[in-house]
Amino acid sequence: METRVAVLAVIVREGSSVQTLNDLLHQYGQYIIGRMGIPYRKRGINIISVAIDAPQPVISALSGQIGSLPGVS
Repeated sequence: METRVAVLAVIVREGSSVQTLNDLLHQYGQYIIGRMGIPYRKRGINIISVAIDAPQPVISALSGQIGSLPGVS
């Protein structure tokens, strides 16, 4: 199946969702090229970028699951 390279931008506002987010990213680890997290203390959020090389349905599934987490967009 053909893959595409994408970058997902994730904003975490709820610390209680961090473990679930990390578990989810671990499940998709075979597709993840790399990730970078930046704590933005002034606003009390974390900004995460995830570079991924995967088929489009996988990218859509991961981004949908991330978006459904409380306090994560």
